[in-house]
Amino acid sequence: MSALDSAVRELRRGVEGARRGAAAFGELWRRSLQLRVVVSTLALSSAVVFVLGMVLQVQITGQLLETKTDAAIRQAEASAAAVQPDLSGLNPGPDSVKSRFTAALNKINAAGSGLDATSSGAGAFEPVLLDPAGVGADGLPTAVGPWQDVPEGLTKLLERGSAGYQIVTVERSTGSTTLLVVGKLVNSSARAMHLYLLFPLTGEQATAEVVQSTLVVGGLVLLLLLAVIANLVTRQVVRPVRQAAEIAERFADGSLDERMPVVGEDDVARLAESYNEMAASIQRQIHQLEEFGQLQRRFTSDVSHELRTPLTTVRMAADVLHASREQFPSGLARSTELLVDELDRFESLLGDLLEISRLDAGVEELAAELVDIRVLARRAHDSVRAIANSSGTEIVMDLPDHEVTAELDSRRVERILRNLLANAIDHGEGLPVELTLRGDDDAVAVTVRDRGVGLRPGEADLVFNRFWRADPSRNRRTGGTGLGLSISLEDARLHGGWLEAWGERGYGAVFRLTLPCRHGHELTASPLPLEPPDLPAVVAEPEPAAEEPAAEEVELTEEEITWQPAEPVAGDREEVR
Repeated sequence: MSALDSAVRELRRGVEGARRGAAAFGELWRRSLQLRVVVSTLALSSAVVFVLGMVLQVQITGQLLETKTDAAIRQAEASAAAVQPDLSGLNPGPDSVKSRFTAALNKINAAGSGLDATSSGAGAFEPVLLDPAGVGADGLPTAVGPWQDVPEGLTKLLERGSAGYQIVTVERSTGSTTLLVVGKLVNSSARAMHLYLLFPLTGEQATAEVVQSTLVVGGLVLLLLLAVIANLVTRQVVRPVRQAAEIAERFADGSLDERMPVVGEDDVARLAESYNEMAASIQRQIHQLEEFGQLQRRFTSDVSHELRTPLTTVRMAADVLHASREQFPSGLARSTELLVDELDRFESLLGDLLEISRLDAGVEELAAELVDIRVLARRAHDSVRAIANSSGTEIVMDLPDHEVTAELDSRRVERILRNLLANAIDHGEGLPVELTLRGDDDAVAVTVRDRGVGLRPGEADLVFNRFWRADPSRNRRTGGTGLGLSISLEDARLHGGWLEAWGERGYGAVFRLTLPCRHGHELTASPLPLEPPDLPAVVAEPEPAAEEPAAEEVELTEEEITWQPAEPVAGDREEVR
């Protein structure tokens, strides 16, 4: 069992290695244009080389065989003409036939027999003379030479009175031998005798093997050269593209002075010029936007700072007037109260503008420390308790019994919770506001839910815009500046967290703050759902009722029509100007 288990482990290890190799190759295939071009070129070139090699091999082999066959046929005709005189007066007895055959074959093989010189290209051969009708005392055909190697099909062809040839492979003591057998009829006084010439094709086979090996080696060398050429050509195109990608990445990282080198006047050079022009244009626009943003932030900061001095003076005068309001007439006393309220709102607006300008400038830093978020939630509740009491809104706190700690800036998180509670009280229509806190090992989440008018579709993405209000006609109870949710969103992002909104008409709204437990940890999920789980199920709309029949039109006569003067409507009348 141990050997089997080790074999299974080795097999699994091999499969896993093959899977990783395939995945790595797939990743390289997707990312490398040069690899795809080289492999595609090799694949297509291999197909072309294979087809071309097959065609060349077939053509060369066919030409060799055709030349050999023509020479063999001429040799057979010359040999038949040479032995024809010796077989003309042949005695049909077996002994005399064999002796005549032997003499004829000796004549064919003898040097200087006077054969046609054109037949010398056929090469070496083995002659066979066969009497198709003669049988010796041993029961074998009357023949001289290796008649066993003559194919039966060629023998039957000669028995029908036709000459021909056939290629056959025979087994000999030296191994398998391929022969070209040419058959020819030789007339005698008794009957036609068969003359066969057996030509070994060893030389032609050797030539074909040399041609085949040459084609294989040449094809491999050609493929290697094509791969090198494709690699060099592709590199000339891919290298500028890779260089452009690297320069674009550095440009995206903030190195706005990065440019592509322009070499020559080809397409790559035009691409480099176009890229450089685009980069220069983007750089100019970014500089313009940065200058505009700096001017805007400087203006906001300067105005906020410059307004503090006159605002302090006005605040002191307003406080004096407000302290003496009981001595003033009722209308003037009310004006002093409104003045103090608006000054409070103006001071909040200046503070929020300064905070927004610092956030936009990117100079804000976190003072992260390990804090129990339940304490921050209770502080935020205490801060808005007066507003909640004045509007008759109850704040329901759902906090865990155990500590919920996280590394965060307590001042900023408390401000987020205070803004969310104040916003929920302002839009809650006096109904209870629920604050829920949950946490896990990676993140903590706080949801603030109101049961007011809710949000229309698409407004959940707009509530964090600066100075945006869902219903401009509503009177705010909290005296907010319209920047609270925007600042809260920036504070959440500064912590690496999320601040999201959900709302539906008639079911209120939910704001969810999700923060990582450890500073710098990336969030993947929130411990609390954004959409409330107690929403009613969607009920299908009833089908429209059948249309009621239209009422009949009644035509009145002149006697039935009476006129009455219109009575004036009580109330204020608008003067027409």
